[in-house]
Amino acid sequence: MTNSLESNANKMTLTDTICRSAKAADKPRKLSDSGGLHLFVSPSGGRLWRMAYRFDGKQKQLSFGAYPAVSLKDARARRDEAKALLAAGFDPAAQRKQERVESDALSKHTFRALGTEYLAKLEAEGRADSTVSSAKWLLEDFAYPALGDRPIAQIKPAEVLELLKKVEGRGTFETARRLRGICSRVFRYAVSTQKAEIDPTHPLRGALTAPKTRHHSAIIEPTAIGALLRAIYDYQGNVLTAAGLKLAALTFVRPGELRLMEWREIDVESAVWSIPAERMKMRRPHKVPLARQALTVLDEIRPFTGKGRFVFPSLRSDDRGMSENTLNAALGRMGFDKAEMTSHGFRSMAATRLNEMGHWSVDAIERQLAHQDANAIRRAYTHAAEYWDERVRMMQVWADYLDALRTAPAKKG
Repeated sequence: MTNSLESNANKMTLTDTICRSAKAADKPRKLSDSGGLHLFVSPSGGRLWRMAYRFDGKQKQLSFGAYPAVSLKDARARRDEAKALLAAGFDPAAQRKQERVESDALSKHTFRALGTEYLAKLEAEGRADSTVSSAKWLLEDFAYPALGDRPIAQIKPAEVLELLKKVEGRGTFETARRLRGICSRVFRYAVSTQKAEIDPTHPLRGALTAPKTRHHSAIIEPTAIGALLRAIYDYQGNVLTAAGLKLAALTFVRPGELRLMEWREIDVESAVWSIPAERMKMRRPHKVPLARQALTVLDEIRPFTGKGRFVFPSLRSDDRGMSENTLNAALGRMGFDKAEMTSHGFRSMAATRLNEMGHWSVDAIERQLAHQDANAIRRAYTHAAEYWDERVRMMQVWADYLDALRTAPAKKG
């Protein structure tokens, strides 16, 4: 009687009731539905959906998962998808294998993986250390925590916008703008390497609050410069930080160039600091004549860091340069807030006072500031003419001028 019932069940279309009541037996059982679909009942009680079919003259089989996790309705839908592939001349099993391979590959192509590749590309291209470190900071501190483990091809504009709005919510509008930029470059790199099809940041142009244009704050009035220098020379904090501020005033290089200064770049005998092109914003090597006062500052800190790579190593690691916030934080502790003076402001200070002196050619000043002329033809001539002798004299006169301002009697209020 039981065999007769099983035989009838095998011939009829399945129902959820039949599937739920299917019991294990000593031997495996197949409860057929239609179109090759059947429920395989193992002796241990497991119930698995399978589909038998023929392709290219060979008998084959597909598995759709276990019942009831995969319902009868879902199993039939998967059977119909497989039938459609067969009708189109494709082997469903081979198609599934290919999709699995593509899915595995997709899971490896995460935003973090592509971001790491992009950073390596920047380094291989010889981009400035400041450029690479800025990109790395934006990716590691903001992008990776939110998007790092997501397959890059699956990231939607809404996900990126949520991240950017969160950064904006802190009032850091410029950081949000730069974050969108670095994310866009990673996505475009993924597109170029066929790991993604689109850059989802493109539709977000105009979605962020435009940051207000800020000029670097600087003290440029001579008496105020003298007061600033006295505060720096009286600074009771870290000796390297004080030395960094002194050299910032004496050399007026960009903060990123100063904090990554290396001992091997300094020629004491010739009194020249040679900054390699990869560290310069304009991608050209730059030489800084070192006045006697600058050499004295270096001599004072050589016992502290002279055996290492960096003149101003990080407080946390000798393998990294000084943090980009160190000098500004020290100025703040001296009482100079960001609206009054920043480490970048020493450049404006020097440019203003040197031009006011009237002793130096504009080209020599601009060349010492490592500025690039907007006119391509003029740029070619000014770069060929380094104005070296004038710059050497200018840097020593500048250092003497700063000493005079610092040691001048303070005006009584």
